[in-house]
Amino acid sequence: MTTTTTGSVAEGFSGKRTAEIVGITYRQLDYWARTDLVRPSLADAAGSGSRRRYSYRDLLELKIIKKLLDAGLRLETVRDVFSYLRENLGEDVASANLVISDGQVMLATSDQEMIDLIRQGQGVLNLLPLEGVKAEIDAVVALPSPSSAAQGAGPAEPTAEAATGR
Repeated sequence: MTTTTTGSVAEGFSGKRTAEIVGITYRQLDYWARTDLVRPSLADAAGSGSRRRYSYRDLLELKIIKKLLDAGLRLETVRDVFSYLRENLGEDVASANLVISDGQVMLATSDQEMIDLIRQGQGVLNLLPLEGVKAEIDAVVALPSPSSAAQGAGPAEPTAEAATGR
């Protein structure tokens, strides 16, 4: 995978190209780098005339930040979220599944657990995957009831469709 204007991904991306790819202004990118939200991992600015070089992973993080801001979160909240993600997920921040609702950000760690990132993991919610509930009911409905099996060939139990009137 190569870029058209800056060479290979291994060489990184200039600040200008990074801002274009992520969909932010260069000024935002500069501010986020100066305030340590996302520092360029390949080459940081080191005085007048030096150029920042961002890696592909940096692009992913910056795009996630932009999406969180677009979802209505404040920059301060985004900083807290990223701090938690980096401490707990390390290099694999882009693999996280986030749920955003009314200014809250939850990390879905599996199909059964979410962690409140605003409260630094103090609010752990258990998820109920509804497809599992349906499968449990379907399995029980398909089995003959113990009383009808003992009586032999009695009247059949109504199907789920008949019971709901469909």
